[in-house]
Amino acid sequence: MLKVTKFGGSSMADAGQYRKVRSILEADPARKVVIVSAAGKRDKKDHKITDLLYLTYAHTQYGVDYSRIFDMIYDRHIQIRDDLGVDLNMERELKDIRVRLDEKSISQDELVSRGEYLSAKLMAAFLDFEFVDAADWIRFNLDGSVDRETSYELLRRRVGKKGIVIPGFYGVMPDGHIRTFSRGGSDITGALAAAALDADVYENWTDVSGILMADPRIVENPQAIPQVTYDELRELSYSGAQVLHEGTIFPVREKNIPVNIRNTNAPMDPGTMIQESFDSPIDPDRFITGITGKKNFSIISMSKRGMSNEVGVLRKLLTVLERHNISIDYAPNGIDNVSVVMPTESIEPCLYQILDEIKRDVNPDTLDVHDQIAVVAAVGRHMAYRPGISGKIFAALGKAGINIRMINQGPDELNIIFGVDNKDFEAAIRVLYNSFAK
Repeated sequence: MLKVTKFGGSSMADAGQYRKVRSILEADPARKVVIVSAAGKRDKKDHKITDLLYLTYAHTQYGVDYSRIFDMIYDRHIQIRDDLGVDLNMERELKDIRVRLDEKSISQDELVSRGEYLSAKLMAAFLDFEFVDAADWIRFNLDGSVDRETSYELLRRRVGKKGIVIPGFYGVMPDGHIRTFSRGGSDITGALAAAALDADVYENWTDVSGILMADPRIVENPQAIPQVTYDELRELSYSGAQVLHEGTIFPVREKNIPVNIRNTNAPMDPGTMIQESFDSPIDPDRFITGITGKKNFSIISMSKRGMSNEVGVLRKLLTVLERHNISIDYAPNGIDNVSVVMPTESIEPCLYQILDEIKRDVNPDTLDVHDQIAVVAAVGRHMAYRPGISGKIFAALGKAGINIRMINQGPDELNIIFGVDNKDFEAAIRVLYNSFAK
């Protein structure tokens, strides 16, 4: 049994969090491979180390003194080391970074990657694990994609009987220069490590006990989702939920390795398990996996008599939007009418030009724009096999006095999407959660 574990920034924030990580690892000897993020916030007023490193680099580019910011980075790591009682020359590591900053011989990518690098150095020393630099095995192609075959083989060579700690977030280009992933890149590093080593489970440790069924800023103490499929995860992420993005864990999905989202601060909680599919039966009263959504959409609606018998009407409409590089999110339609839904900010600069072109190219009978729309998604597998799901949802919303402005539902019913006025967004989320998710 091999479990690859990734710990996020909140798990690396201070010495107390490091001790929690060690307890988690000691509780299960299968946890032999550890990926860490840079130190996160200790409280709401604190700063993430990665943010401070970005800010430091910006100061150097404009010739502004960065000493105060770098001192914060320096003091944070020295304090963690001293609180842990680790024998590690962090002063030398930090001095080397500062010298290269003064010489302007360090790139932005390499500088911001040092947050993960320093965390991994500290954690490896604290655990008495081997430090394996991500630069020693993650190889990027020239186009920025990961050379997975080469990377996987390089990591396999570095793994022995002793546990290892790997910094997340970066690798190297063919010329040896450090390149970072996008934000959330430590998740990608963890997934790559799990896939390379054919792990039995990839554990992603955060500060919440799994993926929540609704936004905790809207619903008080929402429950965690026990199980979620990759398709459901993608729907939740696309529709606005702040969850682990499906794209960051593609390497483990490709190998069908289960992903377990866990809470460093509540390690006994089972968290959320993510897999391609589940054999366990679903509670018939709990057909919704998660509820999410976003505000500030616009709907362009048009109607044209006989549209259903006229070839190419929808294509002409979409061509207008394509000319302006507008991507639509949803396109509900009827016999002689169609609507396209997209973020308001994407069409605001060119709205009137788009409307003129639609009138010219499509010649609709009516053409309207509706703003201040929020889109809400109820996501859940097997909803298609349960009669009356849509009716139950819309009845609950109607009883609460929430007017539905748009409905969009695919044939597989993995999600039911509807639009409401912005002012009703939070209420709609709460109604669905209280009616069907509790």
